[in-house]
Formats: sequence, structure tokens, C-alpha cells
Amino acid sequence: MRCGKMAAPLPPPAGPAGAWGGVRRRCQRLLYWVPVLFISSILCWSYYAYVTQLCLRECPPPGWAARRVVCLVAYHIFFMLFVWSYWKTIFTLPMNPSKEFHLSYSDKESLEREPRGESQQEVLRRAAKDLPIYTRTMSGAIRYCDRCHLVKPDRCHHCSVCDKCILKMDHHCPWVNNCVGFSNYKFFLLFLAYSLLYCLFIAATDLQYFIKFWTNGLPDTQAKFHIMFLFFAAAMFSVSLSSLFGYHCWLVSKNKSTLEVFRAPIFRHRTDKNGFSLGFSKNLRQVFGDEKKYWLLPVFSSLGDGCSFPTCLVNQDPEQASTPGGLNSTSKSENHLFPAKPLRDSQSHLLTDTPSWSETSAKAEKDKVGMSNPALTMENET
Repeated sequence: MRCGKMAAPLPPPAGPAGAWGGVRRRCQRLLYWVPVLFISSILCWSYYAYVTQLCLRECPPPGWAARRVVCLVAYHIFFMLFVWSYWKTIFTLPMNPSKEFHLSYSDKESLEREPRGESQQEVLRRAAKDLPIYTRTMSGAIRYCDRCHLVKPDRCHHCSVCDKCILKMDHHCPWVNNCVGFSNYKFFLLFLAYSLLYCLFIAATDLQYFIKFWTNGLPDTQAKFHIMFLFFAAAMFSVSLSSLFGYHCWLVSKNKSTLEVFRAPIFRHRTDKNGFSLGFSKNLRQVFGDEKKYWLLPVFSSLGDGCSFPTCLVNQDPEQASTPGGLNSTSKSENHLFPAKPLRDSQSHLLTDTPSWSETSAKAEKDKVGMSNPALTMENET
């Protein structure tokens, strides 16, 4: 021991149970990649079957050379966009709540120390009063995650697979081995769109050879079996992808997530399944952004920060409508990281360039967040 510093205690040796738990977790992480490897292998085989067997080795009819070049160029465009969007969906890390939503060390100690529900409510109300929290649990409680020790932002949920809170979580997709949320939802939509176009293009250009297969018009070579199964796979995936893509297009048009369809968001005044809908145009721009040149590319262009969202609701609490005069008595020196209250679509700071909410109204509203309902109780929600 030197310089008055105590040596750090050595960690206890891991027992058989701990070692087995680590091995099991590693095996689970490897198993999670099996669906991704399956899709990747199907994609590699389809490339070989279409480019090598269909376009290069299959004897085309006279005058088909120019058409073959066009098909190869179009195929590679769809293929690259498909792979690019799929890659971005897999390897874009989900966004987690910012540090403002995490409880401080003293608040966590207070929450663990207080045995009564009313005292715990006070701790959560104090932690959430400066945050743009407008949704509640079914019992009217502030949405709190006891695993991540944070107040959940609106539209944020805890993923049991990732074991963390995900901003604007839609679902955990095993086919990409990732959570689909605020950071990669656009990539996921483009992945569905380009994979559907990829399959439809293959099915359309392979159809005539598929018909020849059943009429014995193809030579008895290895290519004929690749051509047959290629059409079957493309047609089968087209059916499933079209329904899934159509469903998510509907979600975008309504500004909903998959979780919000099954459990409508509960605001402080009532449940509203369309509380985040701002109209078709602005719902679309929340996911794809304002610059249309980026809409079809797998680059991030979504609006907002993932922690706060504009809504179509105003005056969510009865107190807000009855006390408008008190908004003018606050100081204008306060700085805010978040919007003071939900605004209509024409007032949203996320969708317009001109800020339409004042700092004076923000201060008054901020003092009310988490305090409007005296019957709030803490409730853990996944």
C-alpha cells in the first residue's frame, strides 16, 4: 500500500453458475444471428441464380442481349439498395433516453429508501417536472423503468431482448437482430420497400422462364432448377413483404408504432390513439424528414430527437385552460431543452422553422408537468 491509497478488492471468483450463465448468454447472442444469416444466404443464392444461371448461362432468344443488359443493371440497383437498407437496419444502434431522463444518485437512493407509495410518487414527480412527459401508465402513473432507473420519455419502451429502453420503440425484429425504433425506423421501412421491389422484379423477369419450365421449353440443365426455385422464393416473399410493408405504411400515415396500436398512448387527460397524429403530410415528414432528396436513401433524416414529440393535443390538463393569465408572470431567463407543451401541427417546433412557443409559457407549463394529477402512482411498464 503506497501514498495512502487502499488497494481495490479483488472481485470474487466466478462460480460454476456464473460461468454457465455467461456461456448461455453468449450462445443466445449467437442464436439471435441465425435469422440474419438465413436472409443473407437466401440473398446470396438469389444473386447467383439470377445473374449467373438466368442471365449469363441461360440461352436467351434472338435479340435478347439488350434486354439482358437492362435487366442486369436494374437488378443490381435494386440489389444494392436492398443490401444497403438492410445493413443500416441491422447495424444502426437503437437510441436510448438522454441523461436528463435518468434519475440522479440521490433520487435513486430516495426511491429505494422510501417504503411508501406516496413518498415514491413525490420522488418521481420531482424528477419528471422539468421533462416533456405527457403520457402515463394505465393507472395514471409516471412511466418509470426500474431496470434502467429512468423516467421513460413518451413513446419509449423497455426491450426485454436488448435489456434497455428504446426511444420510439416499434418492435424487436428477429430478422434484423435489432430493435426497430427512432434511430432506424426509416431504414426498416426502406428495407421492406426495396426487398419487395427486389422480389417483384425477380418474379416478373423470371416468369416467362418459369412457364417454359412447365411446358418443357427449357433445356435440361442445372439452370432450370435454379430458375424454378427462384420464382417460387420471389413470389412467396413478395406476398409476405407486401402485407408487412402495407401495414407499416399505414402506421406511418397515422404516426403510430406497432406497440401503440396494441396499447393506445394514455395522456394525462385521457387515452387517445391518434394523439401523435399531425396529418398525413407531417406524419410522413416526421419519419423521412423535410428534404425529399434523402427520402429514398438509407441515410438518417427523421425529425426530432426521439425524446419529445409534437401532438395534436392542447390544454391536456383542465388547469391549463383555466389559468392562462399566470403564464405572464414568469421569468424569461430560463432555457429549455424541450418544448413546453404539446402543440398542434401548425405550431410544432419539430415540423416548422419558426418557433411558436414562448419561454414564458414554457416556464409555467414546466412547473406543472408531473404535478397536475395528485393521484399519480409509480408503475413499472415494459
